[in-house]
Amino acid sequence: MKSTLAQIEDIKKNGYSLDFATVFNHAFENYKKIALYSGLIILVFSIIAAMVFMGVIIAYFGVGSMTKDFFENLENQKLTALELVIQTITVSALAGITAPFGAGFLKMADCADKDIEFNVSTIFSYYKGPYFGQIFVAAFIPALVGTALSNFIDSFDVLYVGNVISFMVSFFMYLSIPLIVFGNLSAIDAIKSSITLVTKNPLNIFAFFIIGFIGSLIGIFACCVGIIFTVVFNSSMIYATYFAIFGIQEEEDSIDSIGKSNLD
Repeated sequence: MKSTLAQIEDIKKNGYSLDFATVFNHAFENYKKIALYSGLIILVFSIIAAMVFMGVIIAYFGVGSMTKDFFENLENQKLTALELVIQTITVSALAGITAPFGAGFLKMADCADKDIEFNVSTIFSYYKGPYFGQIFVAAFIPALVGTALSNFIDSFDVLYVGNVISFMVSFFMYLSIPLIVFGNLSAIDAIKSSITLVTKNPLNIFAFFIIGFIGSLIGIFACCVGIIFTVVFNSSMIYATYFAIFGIQEEEDSIDSIGKSNLD
């Protein structure tokens, strides 16, 4: 079977096609297999993250800061140039650190698709070398570029343009993480290849990107709590899209094989 990079070279020359109904149905069926389990995992870690965040706020600003006005002022505060740089790096680093956690849901989707048992440890599959480093870079660089451009535009008080830039960066990076975890590409190759795949079939990829985003937010209408059970729909959509383009090898677990070729 051709390597992922070889297949991408063919795609550069000949393009590729996607069947909307096939990808959507695959994503939905896969989502049903992982929704409950992933939702419970997200609920637990959301509670832990909220407790850590509140603890940091209290430790830094004091208990008296826990008011509605404080958070409103914090949100509307005008940052200095140095603070914007620190914020950009912090947000980008956070994106890199949490990206392997999101990649774990792709692994869970893969296990469910192949009827392989998965558990909580599956979510942390990529928090080890060489996976973590590559995924961190693949998330950090786009987040750094997107956040920096967004903050730069926002500094001129131009409404919504910064959000659009961040949105478009996420769109072009749609397949970067699965290209690492399933395609065994390095971070830089994954970033470049994701851009290639998106630009070769932008309408279909954009449709899947939007549907995955909207589908993941549907749970917000169920007293907001339901979102923890729908947010993973986006992972299933990304997985199904990648599967439709490349297929997923059954013979070899991508976690065990990553690094044997392009990550060497």
